[in-house]
Amino acid sequence: YSVTFVSFLFFSLPVFWVAVLLKQYLAIGFNDWLSHYDENGNPDGGVVSLPFLIGISFAVGIFWVGVLGGDRKRLLAVFGISAGSTALVLTLLSVTHWFITPTLGPIFVLFMGASLALVTVLASTGLGNRASVYTAGAMVALGMVVYFPIQMLFTKDFSALTLLGLAALTIIVGLAAGYFIAKEDRPAVMRTGAITAFLVAVLIFADRIMQSWKPYVEFSSIAGRPVPTVGQTNSELNDELALNPDFWLSTLDGLMHIILPTIALTLISFAGYVRYTRGSLLEVLNMDYIRTARAKGLSERTVLMRHAFRNALIPLTTLMVWDIAGLVGGAVITESVFGWSGMGTLFLQGVAGYDLNLLMSVILITSGLALLANLAADLLYSALDPRIRIGGK
Repeated sequence: YSVTFVSFLFFSLPVFWVAVLLKQYLAIGFNDWLSHYDENGNPDGGVVSLPFLIGISFAVGIFWVGVLGGDRKRLLAVFGISAGSTALVLTLLSVTHWFITPTLGPIFVLFMGASLALVTVLASTGLGNRASVYTAGAMVALGMVVYFPIQMLFTKDFSALTLLGLAALTIIVGLAAGYFIAKEDRPAVMRTGAITAFLVAVLIFADRIMQSWKPYVEFSSIAGRPVPTVGQTNSELNDELALNPDFWLSTLDGLMHIILPTIALTLISFAGYVRYTRGSLLEVLNMDYIRTARAKGLSERTVLMRHAFRNALIPLTTLMVWDIAGLVGGAVITESVFGWSGMGTLFLQGVAGYDLNLLMSVILITSGLALLANLAADLLYSALDPRIRIGGK
């Protein structure tokens, strides 16, 4: 009920209003907070105030109480643990000025990697599958082994092509580890290994991106205000980097420009995904094969994740594929608010200038995206449900 309430709350908000709120509080307000000075003119930005600390901790505690539920004793325990942990973490980040010079470091990467591995195993196979546990643990250990050597590869001359190659190699290593460690149920263990390896790699990549935060903020074109409100990149920063290219600074600049539009579109789409998933899963849970799986003595996690949720993803797949095609085809309002020059902006230019050739080009591209979305949905259907395949049994 908590998730449903939050999803409907976001669904009822117009995207342009959400975008304006994000610009005001996550961009302007956050930048002001980072560059704040006290009464004596000394910088004191990045310090979490006591009212904000209490408010956030209380909100997080209420959220987890609503999600996990239970009797009164359990609710009090969940609220105390979640609110206390949030307050402790925020206090630690404030005292260490982490928001000014954010970083992860090998210890935090290890802790987060182990946590993500645990969640992945629980969702994929369960802790009863020892091969899956060993595979996930091996991927976390391997990530820590290569953490320091790979830093030598993360130079200014690093390229996107190298990044894609490392991502592919990471997934291959995870699949291979699952294949050799598992004696049975290999596909599930291989999937666990690949997901865990990829998540650990993302943490290492994020750690390297964070190492460029302070130099990025100190650029004259950034002027201590790292979260932009408009544009796709900082043109002045691009001119500065043209003389001394730096892959990490350029990537960080692109990420900072795309973060607010991404949050705006995600919040609006969240409600649809939640409702489709809930309705589809409730329908699947009434199927005969679900009752059979429970009658065989399978755990509830196995019934939900490996039998019910996979088939429940079919309607959600349609929604996600079409949403992705729609975003590439143009998000007119979001692009206008955030000053992005995308397909939606191009369409508006064609309408305003009575440019039929431009309009036909945009329509041709969006039509092609619609066809590709249909094809992708059909392929995903067959992957999720083998009965859909031609000649499938």
